[in-house]
Amino acid sequence: MLQQIAAKAAREARRQAVLLATMTRAGVVRPHHPVHLGRAGLSLLGWGLGFAGGVSARARLVPDRVFVVDELGELTWRQVDDRSTRLANSLRSLGIGAGDGVAVLCRNHRGFVEVSTALGKLGAHILYLNTAFAAPQIGEVCARESTTAIVHDEEFTELVDRAFEGADVEMPRIIGWHDGAQRSAQSSYPVLEELVRTGAATPLSPPEKPSRPVILTSGTTGSPKGAPRGDADLDGAVALLTMPFREGGTTHIAAPMFHTWGWAHLNLAMLLGSTVVLRRKFEPTGALQAVREHRCDAMVAIPVMLQRILQLPEEERAGDWSFLRVVAASGSALPGDLATEWMDAFGDNLYNTYGSTEVAWATIATPADMRAAPGTAGRPPYNTVVRLYDDQGAVAAPGESGRIFVGNSMLFEGYTGGGHKESIDGLLATGDVGRFDDDGRLFVEGRDDEMIVSGGENVFPAEVEDCLTRHPGVVEAAAIGVDDPDYGKRLRAFVVTSGEVGEDDLKEHVKHNLARYKVPREIVFLDELPRNATGKVLKRELVEQED
Repeated sequence: MLQQIAAKAAREARRQAVLLATMTRAGVVRPHHPVHLGRAGLSLLGWGLGFAGGVSARARLVPDRVFVVDELGELTWRQVDDRSTRLANSLRSLGIGAGDGVAVLCRNHRGFVEVSTALGKLGAHILYLNTAFAAPQIGEVCARESTTAIVHDEEFTELVDRAFEGADVEMPRIIGWHDGAQRSAQSSYPVLEELVRTGAATPLSPPEKPSRPVILTSGTTGSPKGAPRGDADLDGAVALLTMPFREGGTTHIAAPMFHTWGWAHLNLAMLLGSTVVLRRKFEPTGALQAVREHRCDAMVAIPVMLQRILQLPEEERAGDWSFLRVVAASGSALPGDLATEWMDAFGDNLYNTYGSTEVAWATIATPADMRAAPGTAGRPPYNTVVRLYDDQGAVAAPGESGRIFVGNSMLFEGYTGGGHKESIDGLLATGDVGRFDDDGRLFVEGRDDEMIVSGGENVFPAEVEDCLTRHPGVVEAAAIGVDDPDYGKRLRAFVVTSGEVGEDDLKEHVKHNLARYKVPREIVFLDELPRNATGKVLKRELVEQED
């Protein structure tokens, strides 16, 4: 017993040492005025590490530092703290309080940040809706999650109308962002900015139970599921600080903040006191302009955004990018030679994080990893376990492929509608299959439910997609398995090309690089692949269009 206690104490001491070293290196641990530090500590003690506590604490440490930059201008930490308090009081006057569920259908702008902080101060639960959802998905998810109000950008008004058409109860609605100087004359809904302006500045007391954010899965294979998230924790921050973010930096969050990746970096900004630069819609030229104009030392993106930036004319991409120290990518696999092409153009600043909504992060690939082993998903960071299991639940043999299972401090606790991811030895499945190389780097081979058996051979579409993308004439590619009377299944590929390239050329390219049985039987040329707002290809739409 004494040995166990001693071992536990030693592990905790090592953990604390790593936390202190990492936070010091990132600049989080540094001198502050004792009074300001004490007030910040009280804020975190009362409100926790979520938006309410994070914004309140930073407003006391660095009140006049810019927190949010968007198309409307700049807001300091003190301003966001004050505005979110006023908004919270206005929301409470509309009947929204602790334990209520509020849906948020907003793009990346100050309203997303302020309403998240205000709902945190009220103790209301936040359901983040994907801006690419159709009306039936919005209605279904809101009904399942028992939401009592919705905050949405004006552009989604008709979509929300259809989502709740015929509903028995009129749901309170608030406009988070309206286009132009005047809001639509047809809209009678209160606007977030008006609620901020008219709200009382009276401080609120922390709720008995903290606000619970719910991130939705992508819904690429079915109805989106709700994955509740607790407050950000320091262990999770240390894992993400494998990437060289620094206190007081400036980050362009291009990835949608309603999804785990963008949301995680908004939380990280509160720990680091970073300035976040936001644009409602991603556009490659605009993204580079934002990074240049604000001298961002970090950018948070999804791979398809990097692809689109690399497709810009060279003169738009040229220049000195040495100030951009971190380009953090996640959300889907880096296709083909994207990592190398990006680093050749912008420097060795690319970090790729592999994970999922349910497990948060699993591995992080550094620029050195991707230079040494193109296609790798990297290694497990601090306080993270990644293990491979075979179909019988046994640990896969060294060098063998297996189903990927993850353990860390931010695993979700089950879907809000019931159900859970498969778990083995306390680790959660990601739904992918992968292998480790001799240096401990993970390679993700594909979804475990996408593998097809063609003529007795196992084929992962992801491997074929990656091969096709490496062809100089292919911009992006996707592959699916379809029924075949002779082989059981056959592979059908879909490609977007940048020039004159034929089906035979692409088949020969795959044949030259992969086994013969991995050559697609047919290749369909498209103008673009169907994707959701986080960049994932909607393969069900590819299946449907070929049925």
